[in-house]
Amino acid sequence: MAEKREVLTDCTLCYHSCGTRVTVENGKAMNIRGLESHPINKGRLCPKGANALDVIYSPDRLKQPLKRINGSFEEISWDQALDEIAEKLLGLKEAYGPQVLGFFCGSIGVENLEMSTLVHLLRSGFGSPNFFSVESICYRMRIRTRQMTFGRYPTEEPDSNLYILWGHNPDQSDFPLKFFLAKNLKKGAKLVVIDPKRIPLADRADMYLRIRPGTDGALALAMMNVIIEEDLYDREFIETHTRGFDRLVPHVQKHTPEWAEEITWIPADDIRKLARLFAGTKGAGIFQGTCTQDQTANGTQNSRAFSVLQAITGNINVPGGWVTSPAPRFGNPGFSLGGGDPLGSEQYPLFFNLWGRKAPYGVVTLVPESIPQKLKAFLVVGGNPLVSMPDSNAFKEAFAKLDLLVVHDLFMTETAKAAHYVLPACSHLEKWGVAYTYNVCHCIPYLMLRKRCIEPLNESWSEWRFLTEMAGRMGFEDKFPWKSEEQFVAFMLEPTGLPFDYLLNEKPQGDFYAEKKYSTPQGLFRTPSGKIEIYSDTLEKAGFDPLPAYLEPERGPVRGNETFHEKYPLILSVGNRNLYYTHSQHRGISALEKMCPEALCEIGPETAKRFAIEDGDKILVESNRGRVTMKARVDERVAEGVVLVPHGWGGDANGNLLTDVNCREPIMGYPDQKSLQCAIRKA
Repeated sequence: MAEKREVLTDCTLCYHSCGTRVTVENGKAMNIRGLESHPINKGRLCPKGANALDVIYSPDRLKQPLKRINGSFEEISWDQALDEIAEKLLGLKEAYGPQVLGFFCGSIGVENLEMSTLVHLLRSGFGSPNFFSVESICYRMRIRTRQMTFGRYPTEEPDSNLYILWGHNPDQSDFPLKFFLAKNLKKGAKLVVIDPKRIPLADRADMYLRIRPGTDGALALAMMNVIIEEDLYDREFIETHTRGFDRLVPHVQKHTPEWAEEITWIPADDIRKLARLFAGTKGAGIFQGTCTQDQTANGTQNSRAFSVLQAITGNINVPGGWVTSPAPRFGNPGFSLGGGDPLGSEQYPLFFNLWGRKAPYGVVTLVPESIPQKLKAFLVVGGNPLVSMPDSNAFKEAFAKLDLLVVHDLFMTETAKAAHYVLPACSHLEKWGVAYTYNVCHCIPYLMLRKRCIEPLNESWSEWRFLTEMAGRMGFEDKFPWKSEEQFVAFMLEPTGLPFDYLLNEKPQGDFYAEKKYSTPQGLFRTPSGKIEIYSDTLEKAGFDPLPAYLEPERGPVRGNETFHEKYPLILSVGNRNLYYTHSQHRGISALEKMCPEALCEIGPETAKRFAIEDGDKILVESNRGRVTMKARVDERVAEGVVLVPHGWGGDANGNLLTDVNCREPIMGYPDQKSLQCAIRKA
């Protein structure tokens, strides 16, 4: 008789950790569907989640450890792989010191709490400070900047009275928000879309503003100008909870809507209308793109400007605004930074150290120039940096110089193809873990236990097993005291108040770990002044403008040299997200490939006409760093003079062949990927 059971768990194919029901029959996962009770997805799944079993049971999954021998891969045992890797790493440590080993986790490493925690433990035990991830190209800038302003991290509420989608397209990149939006628009919520492309949601919006890529900070400053000049700000909230408003008032006087119109392409009257709408709505939220504003020359100051806009209108800790919902508290395994500070801590100190709170992340844009002098080996877990990091040419050339590259992954990625050892990893249904929905899931304080639904396929190992075995071979097994993966996850869950057994047996569907509150008691804002810091002494001491400021893109049409702009006359924005893939993941899945078979470069009709390109043509897009080949999509929704290139495709369609690792935001070192310059022509 067939053994059939249903397991309530989560999906980790993107950052949302949506709830799922997995039907398992005779040890095989047969069906996956959305979990109706989960507050994020409420029973729905995106195409990635709906086709997760095709990823898990893909014939292209890595089946056993591989070693590069004479230019090709040969199958070896786990014991041989681990013994040889440990020996090589210990040899490098003895010869050069522990800091020469770098660790990299991809996006799933950031959202996968146990993966990133275990990698940090191995890093700490080895003694290296150098951990890299998408944190230094995406999202942590926003976290750091809001911490700098509020002393904590307020997040957007999904139920809002006014949604300002600022470079954010939920249809493609924020599946749960899409449904919250639809529900609340029916109830009368307002919608504004700010984007160089008129996304479909803009057709339902109260306002659509077509903006020049990279100029978001200028628009935000002009909104402040209107709000202050027309006395639309929340005087009581400002007097009670903020510091520095008196300095903001003269600072924004020159940043008029007319000034911003010349920079942003947005008419001054529309800027005034937007400012009045935002200031006049209690429960309004700016929903910035996941990394849209980060990846520009003005990245940190963009996030500062959005924070100040929310504060001066009193849209902090009110329903529909930004809310300081409590973050979950997880078990602290006690890892240290290792031997010194991570790469980039001197050049970009605010990314690393805020009021003594040190972040265990290095600045990934500095990696290529640091190989092989500072970094000689890399362990990559759950990531594909040769595609997902900026300037793939620079990363590929640098990684070729490593003494040792080890990749732990489900598939033979572009990074795995360059490795010395490739190790097969478990999917999310083959291991235990923690699923939480705090940071980018709109302040919903909810937790689930990620259950192991099926046994690991072939010779796949979970991160816990792999890294625990590695630690034992290198002599610091005491850093990994847990006797099982379940024990480790139970340790991580203990401080949340939702124990392992409770989430396994009593609440397998998950539970709220805290109650969201809208009050603003004294001591809530943990800045040096105890208030929301509109004027930031922290930025001033670091040599940057203490008030929100605007900086033109380094490679944009205003700054830079005339010869460069003649060669590359179009504005290039790299990183368009896609509902069917997460970064470079999920390619090769037939159901997804049918829905989105190839990379499409989007341009407006006048731009296409100017370069003799027609819809569907194969075209070359070229920057100062490289070129890609893609199919042209000519669409009147795209701003003229702008070229939109998608993210995550491999081969000669890899958009990061066009980006430049040396073109960085000055405060936190993020790459500018949204406001570069390029040329196009028919292939």
